[in-house]
Amino acid sequence: MNHISELVDLIELKRINDNIFSGKSEPIGSANVFGGQVLAQALYAMAQTVPEDRLCNSYHSYFILPGDLRQEILYEVQHIRDGGSFSVRRVTALQNNKVIFFMGASFHAFEQGYDHQIQAPEVPHHSELFSWDDMYSELKDFMPKEVREFLSIQRPITFKPTLIFNPAERKKIEPFQNVWFKIKGETENNSVMNRSLMSYISDYNILSTALHPHADVAHFGNTNMATLDHSMWFFRDFNINDWFLFNIDSPSASEARGFTRGNIFTADGTLIASVTQEGLIRPLT
Repeated sequence: MNHISELVDLIELKRINDNIFSGKSEPIGSANVFGGQVLAQALYAMAQTVPEDRLCNSYHSYFILPGDLRQEILYEVQHIRDGGSFSVRRVTALQNNKVIFFMGASFHAFEQGYDHQIQAPEVPHHSELFSWDDMYSELKDFMPKEVREFLSIQRPITFKPTLIFNPAERKKIEPFQNVWFKIKGETENNSVMNRSLMSYISDYNILSTALHPHADVAHFGNTNMATLDHSMWFFRDFNINDWFLFNIDSPSASEARGFTRGNIFTADGTLIASVTQEGLIRPLT
């Protein structure tokens, strides 16, 4: 995938009946289904079953089994409650009649209320930075194999980290990261699809931040990494065609698990969403 239209097509599931949807998968370099894809498709399935005036304000999810890229994924939606201003749904993702993932989500009709937010961090502007594509084009001959293979994959999103670390140096790094991102091409500014697209993107960059303090010994090639759970909160509406800043930190890693969290800001500093994720970061022996 190298254009946002391909990702939108992937997220727009086939509807089997009122509450069951079917989705396909696209590889992004892993032998298993990308977690962000399942997040996006699951949220999309639930959103098709709620009143049109209600958008997702939060969800919480767990990854149970690795997804098989060769098989379709069935998403079964349960209606938990429809209240005066909130709806709650639960979705289960299945392959071979086995649950590989589940998510619970809340959907809220717009209301006026109090409004405040934290400030976005001060970082270099995205126009001053190299993207992953730029780094691959200019430095691929000097990169470790695992980094070169990762950056060579075509993606429908442009990522621009504010700091570039040399993986060959094997130095410990503080558990923080800021990454600008933007979709490649343009798509309809649809609030329902926007939340699914942002969910897909939110699974990039976040777990790797938990490896930063261990970069002297740990890297993608010698660490088994997998998302265990992922939660997201949407605070304000946004235009998915804009630039965004993902501000990430990792407060803790222990017992082969890394905990990470992030805030997503628009280019003008508006906080639109927050994310938390715990993932497996098991050293390979």
